[in-house]
Parts: sequence; structure tokens; C-alpha cells
Amino acid sequence: MMMEGFFGVLGIISMVLLAMAVFAFIDGAMRPTGAYAAASKQSKVFWLIILGLTIAANMFNILFLQVAGLIATIVYIVDVRPALKQVSGNGPRKGGSSSDGPYGPFNGR
Repeated sequence: MMMEGFFGVLGIISMVLLAMAVFAFIDGAMRPTGAYAAASKQSKVFWLIILGLTIAANMFNILFLQVAGLIATIVYIVDVRPALKQVSGNGPRKGGSSSDGPYGPFNGR
């Protein structure tokens, strides 16, 4: 009975890892090719191959490649994705607030 619960948890973890890899792959595919060079990161093709292999490893339950793919996915999400967003102009806003208009802060008067 305990083993069924253990394998159920492993199945859930495997699904989460697969979802993360698919998210990273789709996000990487949607970014412009030039943004990778502008952010001083590996090429778009490199990341799509790595993340694609991660998806395949998760689908076929290849444990060693799943662990390596998890590390690559985390690196993409934590390091590469924010750099690409910043280069593309979709990064975090520097200063100002959400109530700022084109000519300065909106005071509501």
C-alpha cells in the first residue's frame, strides 16, 4: 500500500518536470533568435535542443537525463528567460509606478 503512494508521488513529480520543460521549450521557441546573442546567452538552437531532449527524457523516464534536464530547465527559467525578457523590452520596469502616465504620475484630480 505504501509503495502505491510512493509511485503516485513520483508520477506527479514527473508530470511537473515535464510541464516545466514544455513551458521552457515553448517560451524559448517564441523568443527572437537575436535576443539570445544580445543577452550573451547560448544560441536559440542550443536551448531548443537541450529542452527538447529534456522533454523526451521525461516522457520516456530516463532518470539520468531527467536530472540533467531539470538542471537545464531551471537554468533557462531562472537565468536565460529573464535576460531575454530584459533584452526584448519585456523585463521589469525600472522606477515609476503603475499610476504613471505619459507625462508623469496621475494624481486623480
